[in-house]
Amino acid sequence: MSTRSGATVFAEKALLPDGWAQNVLVSISENGSISAVEQGQAPAGVRTGILLPAPVNLHSHAFQRAMAGMSERRGEGGRDSFWTWRQIMFRFLDVLGPDDVEAIAAFVQMEMLEAGYAAVGEFHYLHHQPGGVPYDNLAELSVRIIAAASETGIGLTHLPVLYQYGGVDKRALAPGQIRFGNDPDRFARLHEQAGDALKALAADAVLGVAPHSLRAVCEKGLAGAVALAGERPVHMHLAEQVGEVDELLNARGRRPVAWLLDNHQVSSNWCLIHCTQMMPEETLGLAKSGAVAGLCPITESSLGDGIFDGVRYLQAGGRFGVGSDSNIRISLSEELRTLEYSQRLRDKSRATIATSQKSTGRVLFDGAVSGGAQAAGRNAGGIAKGRFADLLALDAAAIDLEGREGDEILDAYIFAGDDGMASDVWSAGRHVVRGGKHVKGDAIRAAYRATMKRLRNRL
Repeated sequence: MSTRSGATVFAEKALLPDGWAQNVLVSISENGSISAVEQGQAPAGVRTGILLPAPVNLHSHAFQRAMAGMSERRGEGGRDSFWTWRQIMFRFLDVLGPDDVEAIAAFVQMEMLEAGYAAVGEFHYLHHQPGGVPYDNLAELSVRIIAAASETGIGLTHLPVLYQYGGVDKRALAPGQIRFGNDPDRFARLHEQAGDALKALAADAVLGVAPHSLRAVCEKGLAGAVALAGERPVHMHLAEQVGEVDELLNARGRRPVAWLLDNHQVSSNWCLIHCTQMMPEETLGLAKSGAVAGLCPITESSLGDGIFDGVRYLQAGGRFGVGSDSNIRISLSEELRTLEYSQRLRDKSRATIATSQKSTGRVLFDGAVSGGAQAAGRNAGGIAKGRFADLLALDAAAIDLEGREGDEILDAYIFAGDDGMASDVWSAGRHVVRGGKHVKGDAIRAAYRATMKRLRNRL
């Protein structure tokens, strides 16, 4: 999907890096970057009521979107958990082929764009055929994710995942995990092939790397993946579950966050996903590192992961972004709302992350925009000259925005409204959502429906 050359977007109100502005004209160059931002201008080009920088969805497993609604029954043997949910996911994987992966990825990317995200960090660990035999092209399923991004126009940070073992003790991968597995040498080849395929996308596409977790990669494998990334994004699941923490503590004598900070130079190109199981000193250490905490509040609620120590982390200057992880529900506003409400429920308080200068909604939105761009290695994160034109227009006629000004717009959008307020979205200048609907939505939805029908017949 190509960028429109010479495009301009006018907004009655726009959130710029230094605050709210009136009658703003944004000019977009042929390469998708913003060439000028002018205030006090007459309407021209595409006219919008409220213009915001569009965040990055920094953590997604696209294929899991097709599992939504499949895991809400209690299994035999009592209490369900993340670990029982994971068994359902493994069984589902056995029926997925390349065409299915592409159709599901296109559908969920479309939903992300319609929700207000401009880009996604795809944490991609489904690599091989059922049974674990590699495809002729090691990166076949990465190619399918990239093809979906070409269809939808979403900005893509592709994060091939290194997955070696079934646990910290280096046990073999279980049958449900076998499609994920690679040794470091084969993974390096897969990563290179994925990078070659990524060149088919526009210039805003980014290749990163994702060592899955401390339980699934050994110390040597982790070091190799980090070296492979260089200065590019490094994403990793970390300290999501109590069982995960206990496993590493027993094996290495350190909790996951503490071990990682002690053994690696964690810095601004790292994004550590979840981190819902941290001690206070670990929270402060993560904030100090400059890494982004990748938070997925809807999934973390769905899986019973726990609550991120957000108040302490933000007070220490920590950076964060949000992602949709399992993709059980795609909603930018709800991710932000759930993050704040989790802090309120834990602390029995209100407006927990607001500051004396910024409202809760403003802190949430600013954090998601800047942290998401950093985590994705994407030159975005604000409506400013030289950055990619990742833009989200809200419908100023929405009833919950009536009479709202300044940060109250964001508070009303996040806490009273929903993603139905998103009227238009641009990803690096590609005008992919218009009037609340993706420009190729009918075809993408039809392909997804056909895919789901085939999958139901296989399950």
